[in-house]
Amino acid sequence: CSSLAIGTTTGYRLFSLSSVEQLDQVHESNEIPDVYIVERLFSSSLVVVVSHAKPQQMNVYHFKKGTEICNYSYSSNILSIRLNRQRLVVCLEESIYIHNIKDMKLLKTILDTPPNTTGLCALSINHANSYLAYPGSATSGEIALYDGNTLKTACTIPAHDGPLAALTFNSTGSKLASASEKGTVIRVFSIPGGQKLYEFRRGMKRYVNISSLVFSMDSQFLCASSNTETVHIFKLEHLTDSRPEEPPTW
Repeated sequence: CSSLAIGTTTGYRLFSLSSVEQLDQVHESNEIPDVYIVERLFSSSLVVVVSHAKPQQMNVYHFKKGTEICNYSYSSNILSIRLNRQRLVVCLEESIYIHNIKDMKLLKTILDTPPNTTGLCALSINHANSYLAYPGSATSGEIALYDGNTLKTACTIPAHDGPLAALTFNSTGSKLASASEKGTVIRVFSIPGGQKLYEFRRGMKRYVNISSLVFSMDSQFLCASSNTETVHIFKLEHLTDSRPEEPPTW
């Protein structure tokens, strides 16, 4: 993660995360009030903004030039936006729109998705593996996996018994972590096959709302935060072959 984008009542602000000692502001815009979604394409000048004034409209800006590249309007409120160097994904409550980020052309519309009131979805940041994950059911923890490059369904993963609360890919798009609304179990699956690789128990005493999941860049650790004001870090042990090691030969 190289930058931080924050929406405010007066606009939005961009910060650089190049230093751990201090937070350096890169840009501040007060042109659009009440911004509730702001997404920056890595460290580029491209920023996507949605405001409460026009919650059904996505605005794409080149913030260094101070110009609007384009804008798109949708049939209902925009709940979340995800982007990488290949695709831009707009998530509504019951539909998903996939754009080509190079020219913003609409490539695919996924209609009649299960009700997704929080706009939960995840897009791999690795544009070579532009996999998109979103809830495949409103009542169970089924994950729908979609290939954003080929624009075809990849697989369906029966991840949890209850509805999903969090989804995230690792940096290469080869692993997907998920948690349900119960928040007691976090599972990691291989992508695109959907096989379960790891299962971590966050706790069994009470249900928690997991607000975010994130892998370390080397995919060796998985971090989870929740409404309990605690952060859990899990180590993804290497899956090794159990066969005995052969003696060295010359």
